[in-house]
Amino acid sequence: MTKFFIIGLPRTGTTSVSVALLEHGFKVAHQAFTKQAFELADVISDAPCFSDYKQLDYLYSNAKFIYLDRSLESWVPSMQMLLSRMLVHLDEKKGRFHPILKRSFKHSFGVGEVDEPTNTQHLMHCYQAHKKNIFDFFSDRNDFTSIDVSKDGALSKLLDFMNVEDNANFEAVQLNFPHLNSGRRVASWDEYKHPNKISANAAGPEKRKYFDYKLIS
Repeated sequence: MTKFFIIGLPRTGTTSVSVALLEHGFKVAHQAFTKQAFELADVISDAPCFSDYKQLDYLYSNAKFIYLDRSLESWVPSMQMLLSRMLVHLDEKKGRFHPILKRSFKHSFGVGEVDEPTNTQHLMHCYQAHKKNIFDFFSDRNDFTSIDVSKDGALSKLLDFMNVEDNANFEAVQLNFPHLNSGRRVASWDEYKHPNKISANAAGPEKRKYFDYKLIS
């Protein structure tokens, strides 16, 4: 089965997309840190996908990639809120978050390298640079699409891209993304129960061996 990687930055709708795809029969990992999580999931979103899309494109030659767009006016304050909660846990030595999550945030937002990672101008630059790099990398390819989850028809467009055969059988109300993690909410994925959810730290034959995250320049 084709692998799908959601490569939009945090706070662009990764949770909403992940939950919607669970309901359409996909096995989904919202973040994946072990080799087994990547093997088990049909769809992987968030870290490390938004930082490691080049490596994933190399490792999974038949994969498809989905970029999530969002207006800077709404994304920046949402990202500032998220970082204000996460920074203490992203500390390279003392933070409790997974090393791969720390590395993804360091790579994409300069966490641990810049004095003020929540600065508005800095975040705008991070977003624009990430978007440009992705569109340059996937230029003129048919295994890539971009959606804005706030737009009408976005879920229908995504399901068409993923070749979901029963797309046309769903009523219009079912073809809208669930509105999750709005405002200051950040934990909707953990609270959402579904048998198709794949743990980011799934253990397999190699225990919890990390995903091979060496970046390709």
